[in-house]
Amino acid sequence: MALPISKVDFLIFMCLIGLGSAQLSSNFYATKCPNALSTIKSAVNSAVAKEARMGASLLRLHFHDCFVQGCDASVLLDDTSNFTGEKTAGPNANSIRGFEVIDTIKSQVESLCPGVVSCADILAVAARDSVVALGGASWNVLLGRRDSTTASLSSANSDLPAPFFNLSGLISAFSNKGFTTKELVTLSGAHTIGQAQCTAFRTRIYNESNIDPTYAKSLQANCPSVGGDTNLSPFDVTTPNKFDNAYYTNLRNKKGLLHSDQQLFNGVSTDSQVTAYSNNPATFNIDFGNAMIKMGNLSPLTGTSGQIRTNCRKTN
Repeated sequence: MALPISKVDFLIFMCLIGLGSAQLSSNFYATKCPNALSTIKSAVNSAVAKEARMGASLLRLHFHDCFVQGCDASVLLDDTSNFTGEKTAGPNANSIRGFEVIDTIKSQVESLCPGVVSCADILAVAARDSVVALGGASWNVLLGRRDSTTASLSSANSDLPAPFFNLSGLISAFSNKGFTTKELVTLSGAHTIGQAQCTAFRTRIYNESNIDPTYAKSLQANCPSVGGDTNLSPFDVTTPNKFDNAYYTNLRNKKGLLHSDQQLFNGVSTDSQVTAYSNNPATFNIDFGNAMIKMGNLSPLTGTSGQIRTNCRKTN
């Protein structure tokens, strides 16, 4: 027997409510906290002006957050006596940084709108604003994520791609999160900014042949075969503090810093995409923005799931 029309309408309405709660939107804070985005942007600009490397660090925080149980700010949670976070995972330990900048931003938005703006959204917006602060193109950040009450050390160790990965490992790590091989190449362009520690590329610069010899020798000066593990070198030797497409040109010239970087241009299927981005910065900028929007949509907590943390380092 057919349901009365009023019940049908009600069920459709409830379905739409359910769909709506799971969707992110660019104007999520337009009325709830109208100055949230400008506050985040100002703080990011200030941090990047003090230290250009911070832009890359904030972009990386968002990436390391989203690839582990979704974009839920789990990466920000500190270890406690009865809670294990993700900060001590292999890809994160003594490596990810920028937490103090996020703390500052959170404090500022809490003063404006207590309990409204999530740490996960702050990470997403700060990543975009960091790219723009270093000369990159903007994109439309979708908002409405909520913060997790859990973290996963094991997932952080298993799901984040490593600097020693071959192309097949990189493709698999990104495919596991729903990304195409083209999007892997696109998102790797984030390495147009930032620096890496000697331990991440020592094997490459002393043992690999698909590296420009002069470039390898210059890196060896700051990364000895023994010692100097935390010494830093820029990913992009040409424009280290500018978000551009030089990363791809460097790969074509065998000047990828990490083994995993050079894997993208090494007589393989991804060579053509690297060449395309090297020749067309506008296409790279558009594709990067779209890939970042897709990454920001990885399993967000919405509606009544999770919480809005008061302090990004701990659950409420």
